[in-house]
Amino acid sequence: MPQKWKLESTARWLRVYFGGETIADSRNALLMIEAPYQLVYYFPKSDVRMDLLSLSGHTEHSGYKGDAVSYTLKVDDKIANNAGWNYPATLPERPDLSDYIAFNWDAMDAWYEEDEQVFVHPRNPYHRVDTIASSRHIKVVIDGETVAESHRPTLLFETGLPTRYYLPQEDVRMDLLTATDSHTSCPYKGEASYWTVAINGKQHTDIVWSYRDPIPEIPKIKGLLSFYNEKVTIYVDGVEEQRPRTVWS
Repeated sequence: MPQKWKLESTARWLRVYFGGETIADSRNALLMIEAPYQLVYYFPKSDVRMDLLSLSGHTEHSGYKGDAVSYTLKVDDKIANNAGWNYPATLPERPDLSDYIAFNWDAMDAWYEEDEQVFVHPRNPYHRVDTIASSRHIKVVIDGETVAESHRPTLLFETGLPTRYYLPQEDVRMDLLTATDSHTSCPYKGEASYWTVAINGKQHTDIVWSYRDPIPEIPKIKGLLSFYNEKVTIYVDGVEEQRPRTVWS
């Protein structure tokens, strides 16, 4: 796992959009990795539309960076309060960030790395996702009912997460699944759709997901279904797997 306060330059061309304007356009940004899912791009002020930013008066303290001042972003009638921040002076022995601005990811309209839109947060260069076809015997059991069984899974190995088993729909009891309106996004895989599983009158909400149109780097899982290991019983080659403890438990 990356240690806290890893700061490095990135060769990626980055652009940030808000209110129909390009707020930041940089080939000289820094990537800060504070935790596996806490990643922030810092842009040189010279690559930021500073004329659209004004100090909001809000400050926040970081125990290992210092005190940050916040900026309000305004484009015509569209306003995002405290949408950006800057460290005028970082703590001793920390890199100087006084000439850099960072933005609240969700407050912006769109982020691009090169010519591809990126969702949720920056992609971590130390985070890897591998999808590998397998002939392992995978069985998924919920409340004593076998919901899926396959000898042709695709295994997805992702840094810091349990192995996910993606199964063909033909090997899943689709009669037990009901599609929901839920969707989530992943910067490494794309947008996921969800299903609820009904067993003996009990609803297991959004326990199954699929990437119907994954990003180009992950084509092998297209249309396959995966279950939360944390919430179901999974047998791999006849051996019951221990349920992992994660944020989805």
